[in-house]
Amino acid sequence: MVANKKHKIPQAIQAHKLQSYFPDSKCLVRNNILTWKGYLQPMDLGLKYLIKVIYQREKHPNVYVLDPKPLVLAQGETKLKHVYNTKRQHLCLYYGKEWDETKLIAETIIPWTSEWLLHYEIWVATGTWHGGGIH
Repeated sequence: MVANKKHKIPQAIQAHKLQSYFPDSKCLVRNNILTWKGYLQPMDLGLKYLIKVIYQREKHPNVYVLDPKPLVLAQGETKLKHVYNTKRQHLCLYYGKEWDETKLIAETIIPWTSEWLLHYEIWVATGTWHGGGIH
């Protein structure tokens, strides 16, 4: 029996998929670093958020909310929930090995970002984070 070895997706294919899924976005691969900027709107009546993804091979993608900045905090809170850095608005989208280089950013990281934004909007409105995760 031969093991089915998954193949790492090249950055050029990651960039192509991001552009095809989000034609109004901007994507650039330079010096082995993919940078994607695009707008996400998790709810029809919600805000549009300018998102930046930076992805370097052998590392996990880093996701930032560029606009609006700063993100509003829920009443009584002093920092954002599930971020690596509140000031930089560097989002924490998953824990452990849920993402690897065999998965498309457009089909994982971007939908997870949209889901984080949805939970963020609910958190601002209610004061309760429903997005799960490890605190």
